Amino acid sequence: MWLDACEHKYVEEVGTSNIFFRIDNQLLTPPLEGSILGGLTRDSVIKLVSSWGLDVVERRISIDEVLAANREGRLQEVFGTGTAAVISPVGELFYKGTSYKINDGRTGEISARLYSELQAIQNGSQDDPFKWVVRVG
Repeated sequence: MWLDACEHKYVEEVGTSNIFFRIDNQLLTPPLEGSILGGLTRDSVIKLVSSWGLDVVERRISIDEVLAANREGRLQEVFGTGTAAVISPVGELFYKGTSYKINDGRTGEISARLYSELQAIQNGSQDDPFKWVVRVG
């Protein structure tokens, strides 16, 4: 996981993927500013999750906030998104020599549902309410 280059405090991305944190039933992701690149999968996740009625908030998220939420039992899941990764659940964070288990290392409810629905939309086994899929040829 990458933190910002200036303060080494705010989460930016995970590897080459965008990152999402589900804290208190709210989905948080860093805003597209500075070095964070917007991804199609990130955008698809925001639209899909919003259509389910879950709040999605784009704001700066400090590593301290993430770790506090985990310690207090409010961090429900963490996942990365990307073209190759699609939806990649994070089961553990390692920071300053300490390992932090996320959701007992299990795939979270939202990330599992996102993976299933995105795949179903892509392969045509589920309706595409966003008109993302275009038949070619």
